[in-house]
Amino acid sequence: MDRLFDGLMWYLVFLFSTTVHEAAHAFTAMKLGDKTAYHGGQVTLDPIPHIMREPLGTVIVPIMSFLVSGWMIGWASTPYDPYWAERYPRRSALMSLAGPASNFILVLFSALMIRIGIATGYFVEPDSINFMHVTAAFGESGIFNAAAIVLSIMFTLNLLLFVFNLLPFPPLDGSGALPLLLKEEHALNYMNFINHSSFSFFGLLIAWNVFDKLFDPIHLMAINLLYPGASYH
Repeated sequence: MDRLFDGLMWYLVFLFSTTVHEAAHAFTAMKLGDKTAYHGGQVTLDPIPHIMREPLGTVIVPIMSFLVSGWMIGWASTPYDPYWAERYPRRSALMSLAGPASNFILVLFSALMIRIGIATGYFVEPDSINFMHVTAAFGESGIFNAAAIVLSIMFTLNLLLFVFNLLPFPPLDGSGALPLLLKEEHALNYMNFINHSSFSFFGLLIAWNVFDKLFDPIHLMAINLLYPGASYH
């Protein structure tokens, strides 16, 4: 029963975080002139349209990864007009940044809720930290224990999504955001270069190897910022 409960908590947070990420892409694109995702029903916090677009990445892979590893990975996607992106590479870059930015906001929100819980006596600093144990409920029972688990997962998962998606390798969002740093003619050439699908596999392979070494120290730094003076290691 505990594993079933943990899996349910993981999936709810994963689905919410992924939906927010993709909706942020879709909303930003709509505001900047590309209504492809809007017409596809992606400008919404309802997870159903996102699940229907990517059932493998939003349902099957997350559940299988939890059964294998105890935590969830997966993906979703937002449609956009590539001709719009070519005409407006800087707008496209802002669309790319919107997803990771939404995850960072969720990190800050979960951190704020954890600090409020500690200030009011409902949460305590844990003896040790892991994905599901960034904070702990006082007494470790009832609704506050569930809230501590949800906020712990939300903090770590969204930090993971924020860091991973900002890596500058195609097809990740960090790669799509690079035109903000380039002159317009160079930005267009760059986008034409990375849009070849053959780069996606190698980009993900490199990104995962870089991320594997990068995330643990970033997560530890974030935890120690959340708990000043605690000196977790």
